[in-house]
Amino acid sequence: MKQPVYEALRKLVDENSVSFHFPGHAGKITNIDWNLMPMMDTTETYGMDNLLEPNGIIKQSQELAAKIMGTKHTLYGVNGSTGSNYIAMSACLDRGSKVLIQRNSHKSIYNSLILNDLKPKYLYPNYNNKNKLLSGINVEDVKMHLQKDPQIEAVIITSPNYYGVVSDIEAIADIVHSYGKILIVDEAHGSHLVFSKKLPKSAIKCGADIVIHSTHKTITGLTQTSMLHVCSDRIDMDRLKDRYQLYTTTSPSYLFTLSNEMAVAYMDEIGGNRLDNNYEFMEWIINQLESIPNVNLFIKDFKDETIYDLDITKILFGIEGIRGNSLQEILYKDYNIRMEMSDYYNVLAVTTVMNTKNDFEKLLNAVREIAINYKRENILDISLDMPRPIIKMKPSLAYFGKKKSIKLEESLGYTSAVSVIPYPPGVPLLAPGELITKEILDYLKFLIDNNFNIVNLTDNMNKIAVVEEDE
Repeated sequence: MKQPVYEALRKLVDENSVSFHFPGHAGKITNIDWNLMPMMDTTETYGMDNLLEPNGIIKQSQELAAKIMGTKHTLYGVNGSTGSNYIAMSACLDRGSKVLIQRNSHKSIYNSLILNDLKPKYLYPNYNNKNKLLSGINVEDVKMHLQKDPQIEAVIITSPNYYGVVSDIEAIADIVHSYGKILIVDEAHGSHLVFSKKLPKSAIKCGADIVIHSTHKTITGLTQTSMLHVCSDRIDMDRLKDRYQLYTTTSPSYLFTLSNEMAVAYMDEIGGNRLDNNYEFMEWIINQLESIPNVNLFIKDFKDETIYDLDITKILFGIEGIRGNSLQEILYKDYNIRMEMSDYYNVLAVTTVMNTKNDFEKLLNAVREIAINYKRENILDISLDMPRPIIKMKPSLAYFGKKKSIKLEESLGYTSAVSVIPYPPGVPLLAPGELITKEILDYLKFLIDNNFNIVNLTDNMNKIAVVEEDE
């Protein structure tokens, strides 16, 4: 048979390509003999251990990782941060209970609402109109929700967000704990923070009860690796381990398990120093980009109190007169530079411990040329703030109930039966059980007209699944 996946991956392998996207190892994993990989792809055979019930080498490895990361317990995830989020939410929340979540959370948080039959209450991030992006969470909003609704059992925050915005986790943790609740922080994009004194503090050090890391995003793990960190005594470890077994595959990859171990070891022994050295390159390119005419760079906005700190390993910028997704395509096709994502105005370069000075120089030279030479487009001055949908029913009821597919243009007033997700960053615009309003339809039409990928719209993005009983 033909092998289209293999052929596409072979084309992707290019020594001259510059990677500013996930995974964080950027194809430069150096501390393993790749020739041994097939032999290392094993199971729970004699002399090995069992990830689901570790009492030998995996137990030792997780304990060493916990010591390095500064946690009480660290569990290796082989189903990505998606699986780790399922485990954390299932362990900390009773079925049918209320949970306060940041509205621009990853879709895995929304999936967990369905799996655990939860009732969501939403924390909306601030919209920074100056930079046209979602910034951080207002600490007082957390307090207000907990005051109003004592039935909320846990709070889930995403920090840093895709753009590197870090919320005030210490203050949020103090408030959450003063009400006797649990704080889970999805820090999937911040696994590197523990290893640097120059970057924002990790939620591990800020009082969170559980912190989720994507080992593959900003340190050197293989794609699909993650870590679940328990950081306080408020977590029932027996229940957590039970949920870990429920959501983790019964054939956990030893290669992924090894990759988690190797990523922590690399960062502890080499990567931390290398990351701090790279900090100088990050500051340098930020200063250089700021000086280029027509280049707009996102730096910390001190007037926005919800931007408690900024992780400058995420470099977000745009060029006036060029849409973000057009700029991403130009950088890839004309300069062999792969960016992590784009929105209407900007592109995002995710820099990691594996990037070199040469990578930064190539990006800077490309942006200088594009800013001068490339044709301009008609760019609209619009808001990219999140619509605030009306919740009609629990996500689980809408998802598991009877549904039908209708044309998107005819869906006004119906209840969505699916999550509608612009991807990346994988944040649902609509969750199951939410009303389809004119504001949301207009926003979706804008995204479709501007060639953004949207998950769960079918028939060339012309149809949507809705709750059938709305008739």
